[in-house]
Amino acid sequence: MVKKIIKTNPNLIELINKLNKKSKTENAAIWKDVANRLGRSNRRTAEVNLSDIARYANADETVLVPGKVLSNGDLTEKVNVAAFKFSQKAQEKIESAGGECVSIDDIMESNPKGSNIRIME
Repeated sequence: MVKKIIKTNPNLIELINKLNKKSKTENAAIWKDVANRLGRSNRRTAEVNLSDIARYANADETVLVPGKVLSNGDLTEKVNVAAFKFSQKAQEKIESAGGECVSIDDIMESNPKGSNIRIME
């Protein structure tokens, strides 16, 4: 039986459906996992601070956040971050450190197998 999506955000519903389809076509379990994490209740949605990304991510690494990236902390290394949402300050700090902010949809198209991506919550 298919898990019913109860979310009301049409962009989020569309992204979850795309992730599930990409998981099946590319045989990449990472996209199914990200879709399940995005489909959680709002209380369990991931919110990751830049300090956590700086602590656990290496330079020139791609980090995927199935939720929102917040601006608490500073980045000292160039890290590419993919997330569903970014706070405005977090986006500015990532770009000033030399990193790149992309959507989950963009990273899914550029890296269909999902290799060398670190998921953070």
